[in-house]
Amino acid sequence: PRPTGRPRTTPDVILADKAYSSRAIRSHLRQRKIRAVIPQPADQAANRKRRGRLGGRPPAFDRNAYKQRNTVERCINKLKQWRGLATRYDKTATIYLAGLHLAAIFIWSAR
Repeated sequence: PRPTGRPRTTPDVILADKAYSSRAIRSHLRQRKIRAVIPQPADQAANRKRRGRLGGRPPAFDRNAYKQRNTVERCINKLKQWRGLATRYDKTATIYLAGLHLAAIFIWSAR
């Protein structure tokens, strides 16, 4: 278990879905100097454009970094196909980690 208090490190970049593209989340990350790679939903972009000059600039978005998120999501979805990993039936973390390693080996060898 981790001691209470602030985490020891902060991430450089956060990759997230369009669902996490709120102004509050972006400002929270900006205060902590964490770069957000979150695509802007169509309704937010339309509202910003409708306001014209007062709408401000669109938030920065790095397409190449966002593509890496897709790769990680597909890997997690393949691992979830293993029922033991998806449901967390294992009692201890070491047995769960061993199952994770086995699943990763089987997925890797099937390529």
